[in-house]
Amino acid sequence: MAKRNNVEVNAASMADIAFLLLIFFLVTTTMDIDTGLSRKLPPMPDNQDQVDDQNEIKERNVFVVLIDQQDRLMVEGRQMDIRGLREKAKEFIANPENRENLPEKIEKDIPFFGKVMVSKGIISLQNDNGTSYGMYIKVQNELAAAYNELRDDLALTKFGRKFDNLNEEQGKAIRKVYPQVISEAEPKNIGG
Repeated sequence: MAKRNNVEVNAASMADIAFLLLIFFLVTTTMDIDTGLSRKLPPMPDNQDQVDDQNEIKERNVFVVLIDQQDRLMVEGRQMDIRGLREKAKEFIANPENRENLPEKIEKDIPFFGKVMVSKGIISLQNDNGTSYGMYIKVQNELAAAYNELRDDLALTKFGRKFDNLNEEQGKAIRKVYPQVISEAEPKNIGG
């Protein structure tokens, strides 16, 4: 009988290959874990704005938005559907008829516009500890959309372009006419 030779396979490089494959897949795999709000912090206020902020805030200048633990939306003490929030916020922010129950306005000298009456309004957003993240984001989006629509309308009227297409100076002027002032309180037990 013929004797068989045992053939051995050199496995020393197998571990190196497995390690290189592992590194390759770790480096090339993307994981989408970005969640949250994409917000840019507002610029530091001018000295004049800081003096104005130190004055007492009147009740008419605050637009109160509450979200309870069952995701019910309360605006100015009344239950409201999310679809009506944007228009109600736009009316509060702009106060086009200068009504007594909407925010006061102060005169400011703004480049490209001259002397303009600017709202002293603040949107106060409060939510319950049990509020769903989805509802919170929907409310945030509606409030941001209210400011964006007002800014777009003004930019189209004054410059013939949407707000996002303006140069830096024009955009800064529009932001001074409609400053985005949203105050968020820490979540609490609103709904009991």
